[in-house]
Amino acid sequence: MKITFLTRDGDKVETDGAAGDSLLAVAQAAGMPLEGTCEGQMACSTCHVIVAREWFVKLPEASEEEEDMLDLAADVQPTSRLSCQIVLDKEMDGLTVRIPDASVNAQGF
Repeated sequence: MKITFLTRDGDKVETDGAAGDSLLAVAQAAGMPLEGTCEGQMACSTCHVIVAREWFVKLPEASEEEEDMLDLAADVQPTSRLSCQIVLDKEMDGLTVRIPDASVNAQGF
């Protein structure tokens, strides 16, 4: 399935993902600056992305724990999510997300 990332510079990066992949893993494989410091344990907000509005409503709702972590993220928008909490399924073909302007990957992926 196709996943599109919109970078801070306005570039469009299209990549492939498979059902069962986390959006964070797909983003890191595509070279996106998402650190994912806690390795998907929902203990940080370094994998924050902004989901395109038309896709946000199609995703499962964020848990209370995810919402709490998003409170710590920079540049939070109404359609913000943690990419480690989005597990791809076949219905997400074409998913588009934006990398927040404040996103920094200190691990250098």
